[in-house]
Amino acid sequence: MIQNIWAVGRNYADHAKELGNEVPTSPLVFLKAGSCATLAAKEIHLPEWGKDIHHEMELALQFDENLQIDEACIALDLTERTKQAELKAKGSPWTLAKSFKEACPLSSFFPVADLEDLKNLELIFKVNGQVKQQGNTNQMIFTLEKLIDFVRQHFPVMPGDLLLTGTPAGVGPLKSGDTVEAEIVGKITHKWSVK
Repeated sequence: MIQNIWAVGRNYADHAKELGNEVPTSPLVFLKAGSCATLAAKEIHLPEWGKDIHHEMELALQFDENLQIDEACIALDLTERTKQAELKAKGSPWTLAKSFKEACPLSSFFPVADLEDLKNLELIFKVNGQVKQQGNTNQMIFTLEKLIDFVRQHFPVMPGDLLLTGTPAGVGPLKSGDTVEAEIVGKITHKWSVK
């Protein structure tokens, strides 16, 4: 069971820049509810109140019973940009923008024997056949080891929790009727229909 989703913001410099944010000097972690994850579903249901939902494709790691990483998957960190901007401007928490129902679609998991196997992976995200996001895990600002150590040191990480490791540049809107495909080259591909 996924209790918590520990999500890392701005871990790719180009993504930080595209949103007009400074590149962080230590991991920037926010929380998504574990209950907003959907595992290997075929559809993404956008909230009726959402005005501008953006895709953010990420490599997600899962902690085992010893709080080591034994599996990984594709995660979409869906974000409601209108609410996020409104709440940020007020200095308010922006949970509503990040943790709504089905805000974290996941692919199936694949096994991880060694973190080294995850350090040079191509991430590709397509909307209606057009590549929107493309990056490589070797472009991360903070290494996987650094992120894992940071969250274990600072947070009550539980077995089954996910660690979302950041998104490459190219985030953008989703709308009902879109077909999306996410691929970690050589590992896994997953498709969703957006409703």
